[in-house]
Amino acid sequence: MPSVHIDNIGEMAIVECAGRFVRNEAAFQLRDAVTSQTDARVVVLDLTEMHAIGGGGLGVLVLLQRWAQDHDIRFKLFNPSGPVRDKLKHVDFEIATLEQMMSLLSPVDSQYARALIESQFPLHQLSKYA
Repeated sequence: MPSVHIDNIGEMAIVECAGRFVRNEAAFQLRDAVTSQTDARVVVLDLTEMHAIGGGGLGVLVLLQRWAQDHDIRFKLFNPSGPVRDKLKHVDFEIATLEQMMSLLSPVDSQYARALIESQFPLHQLSKYA
């Protein structure tokens, strides 16, 4: 049974897709998950665990790509399995490399680190160590 899980990290939404997306219900589940991410600046579909995608799923990916463009959201696919990658060859999608994913995540990680430090040590306390 296909599943979709969303991790929100800063202004990025990582949508993890697992299973076979060959039925319309799975494609609609993916559509609804992505289009709910209206506050994200970047949406990444992690396709590592997606084992198959049908025509309806491909159509939804095209729709999602257009939806993201219309909402000024960067839309990327990440790590599609072999059979899924074969299907994606027929459509122009941006597939993020591991290096691109790391660069997308690095500013987010530093923001969280800064927030954590500032929550533990207010700036007026840090100034005496400078």
